[in-house]
Amino acid sequence: MHSTQEPRPTPVSRRRVTAAMVADLAGVSTATVSLVANGKAEGRVSTANEAKVRAAIRELGYVVDGIGSSLARGVSNTVIMIAPDISNPFFATVIAGVRAALGSQFQLLLSVTDAGQLPSADDTRRLLGLRPAGLLVDAPEPSFLEELSAPGPLVLLDAPGFGPEVPAVNLDVAQGSRLLAEHLAAAGHKKVAYLDGTTGTTTFEVRRTAFLAAAAELGMEVPAGALAAAAINVGLAATAFAEVWPRWKRDGITAVVCATDTHAYGILQEARATGISIPGELAVTGFDNLPYSMTSSPGLTSINLPGELLGRRAAEQLLKLIAGEHLETQQVTLESSLMVRGSTSDI
Repeated sequence: MHSTQEPRPTPVSRRRVTAAMVADLAGVSTATVSLVANGKAEGRVSTANEAKVRAAIRELGYVVDGIGSSLARGVSNTVIMIAPDISNPFFATVIAGVRAALGSQFQLLLSVTDAGQLPSADDTRRLLGLRPAGLLVDAPEPSFLEELSAPGPLVLLDAPGFGPEVPAVNLDVAQGSRLLAEHLAAAGHKKVAYLDGTTGTTTFEVRRTAFLAAAAELGMEVPAGALAAAAINVGLAATAFAEVWPRWKRDGITAVVCATDTHAYGILQEARATGISIPGELAVTGFDNLPYSMTSSPGLTSINLPGELLGRRAAEQLLKLIAGEHLETQQVTLESSLMVRGSTSDI
């Protein structure tokens, strides 16, 4: 009895292509191949030889053995950035700043924790097997450094509350919260609410605590039940606001401060759907000053946090540590500023 099944194709065996094979095909030395493959050919390899090597690389499918190189050097040319849930678009600007500072010398590997989870020491230890040149950790758990116990260059981002001896670049979010409170108080608001994030990062805690303190000092009341929270998601923020707005309205709340611009977009969306006048009936503010905040309807009053600069400064500090240089300042703090738009003022 003959089988009617078609014979399975034999898997294509892929041999490991070496620098020596590329050199042989291009007619150059392996040192020349290394310079071209690692982006270091300028001024050191002739244009003709570089073209030959690149043609040979394409023909053979050569890939630089980064792991082998890292074993030889003890570290790789990889910088690992560990961050909490990056659904907040603010992280895109931070990552852009990191990449700009690292340039072509280092590759950036992004490790993202699950939504609502902070980077932990366990997460980081699992990545150390890649022998990174350095680590960037955004908004880690308070116990992170105590539990990590790992040598090597490390810089924290947006991590207020760690000691002054820890290399970190932070944003002055407390200043931003005070600016929002002053702006709303000056506009005559007496009762205000706060829509927080559910990611338990220290930066969110600082934003909320600083705003509540400043509001109390300026004579504004945050009634019981005027604190709500939602994940960093427009739809979820809109749903959370829809649930609490009837009570907030009965309590006489005329302004709401949001932990992020994304939360504020959810409120603006629900307000359009239900006919709530912004800012006539409710003033709305955000945090982060994302690009859309300038063109939302109405434009969103927000705290400008220099995300790109945050990433760039952190990467620059890390590069100094990787090079064995001394940091003149262990902790860098970047100022925030208030951007007033139509969501709080008829402008």
